[in-house]
Amino acid sequence: MPGRVAGKVAFVTGAARGQGRSHAIRLAQEGADIIAIDLCESVPSVDRCYPGATESDLTETVAAVEALDRRIVATKADVRDYPALKAALDDGVAQLGHVDIVSANAGIFIFGGETHLASEQDWQDVTDINQTGVWHTCKAVIPQLIEQGTGGSIILTSSTAGLKGTPHAAAYTASKHAVVGIMRTLALELAPHRIRVNTVHPTGVATTMILNEATFRLVSPHLEHPTQEDAAQVFTTTNALPIPWVEPVDVSNAVLFLASDEARYVTGTELKVDAGYTIR
Repeated sequence: MPGRVAGKVAFVTGAARGQGRSHAIRLAQEGADIIAIDLCESVPSVDRCYPGATESDLTETVAAVEALDRRIVATKADVRDYPALKAALDDGVAQLGHVDIVSANAGIFIFGGETHLASEQDWQDVTDINQTGVWHTCKAVIPQLIEQGTGGSIILTSSTAGLKGTPHAAAYTASKHAVVGIMRTLALELAPHRIRVNTVHPTGVATTMILNEATFRLVSPHLEHPTQEDAAQVFTTTNALPIPWVEPVDVSNAVLFLASDEARYVTGTELKVDAGYTIR
């Protein structure tokens, strides 16, 4: 049977691992070919929290998509570098013929002290990747979508932190709120072209961004060496459903829905995959 996005091409940023890899695989399972990019290196300010993805990680994403008999064009590129990002997209379009779906997923999570104690570098890095990087992604792909004249779906990865305050993560929270503003504006600007724009808002997701010792210490400061099990107990108290975090595929299923014709009249929407986090 044809897949839900059969014949389409998806542009996925931050595709080397975590949610980005999951999105690429899930879309490929439903028939899409993939244009994938990732920084594939660590950001120094993030290193104290968790390590960055690697080129080997991106190679694994390529293998997973190709194992599904789908095509993929993968490039090491930084969403902060607009010319490099645009070149990677253009190369993918040249090889695959078009682009129909955009998953602006690349992002970082820096956390620590209270807002007034955040460093200039931390604030700038988060803003450059999470906010400007999303804008760069949209800036690069929108002319192609308009020129094609066949509509399209742009899905921006925000967060529950894009809907409510999150202590000790001001830069991240601000950037994810900004993503919602970008989405709402683009949804209005692009509607005449039948290009839909939406955001997804996960609670904690079981990826390296959350499952690391620095995060465990953040949520369990009273413990000298908190474990994942210790952190899970704390995270569970933040969600309405009795789970600590969702799996990447749970977010990917939301991305797939928004990318598919099942959501053909869904635009300007904040889709929560949050286990009830935002209603607590």
